[in-house]
Amino acid sequence: MSEARAQEADTPAIVIDKVTKHYGPHRALDDVELSVAKGEVVVIIGPSGSGKSTLCRTINRLETVDSGRILVNGQPLPAEGRELAQLRASVGMVFQSFNLFAHRTVLENVTLGPMRVRGLSAKAARRRALELLERVGVHEHAYKMPAQLSGGQQQRVAIARALAMDPEVMLFDEPTSALDPEMVSDVLDVMRALAEGGMTMVVVTHEMGFARSAADRVVFMDGGRIVEQAEPEAFFAAPKSERARDFLAKVLQH
Repeated sequence: MSEARAQEADTPAIVIDKVTKHYGPHRALDDVELSVAKGEVVVIIGPSGSGKSTLCRTINRLETVDSGRILVNGQPLPAEGRELAQLRASVGMVFQSFNLFAHRTVLENVTLGPMRVRGLSAKAARRRALELLERVGVHEHAYKMPAQLSGGQQQRVAIARALAMDPEVMLFDEPTSALDPEMVSDVLDVMRALAEGGMTMVVVTHEMGFARSAADRVVFMDGGRIVEQAEPEAFFAAPKSERARDFLAKVLQH
């Protein structure tokens, strides 16, 4: 491997460097530092209002930051324009709400981005979309409208749509919190398969079972700061901070 390629392989997928973000007087992110290696699955947990979703949304500039910097594959986030569109193509995002185009079929939802942004032909985009819909378990719904699908099925379509852009990183912001409990496991199974396949993932979630089983590292946030981070086994067995111990005592009772 050449020195340049070795250096590229060693470059973290994401670097968050002393990032601060305010909403008026409220400091949503307070001097946050985090690095995510290529192929790593980082799960961010913490109480509501701790800054988890804000941090996730800064990585593809859905939220701007007041100070600090964010690098994706060694490059600073572009401010706007074509470069920002390209960044968002390489950093897929799945939200709490599915955000599918209601007036387009499932298949059209998945093919639109690759054709418009990546320049794929209709035939190539369709072939790739059908492969991905099969991978996430909703292949038979390709020609339905989103409203004809359950919430869990729509969220799996949203994951397929993000994957259709061939992203290098996937961001998940509370992807199961709007779902009925029986639909949650299907979506988490798709995410586990992605993690096992080596996808770089940053996941904000309340699903402690997923954090325990799929994460390479658990990051615990509170008050806009990263309080502690560790491998799942160490974190769940013996969290170091009192705040994390209190949080786990509450959420693991249910």
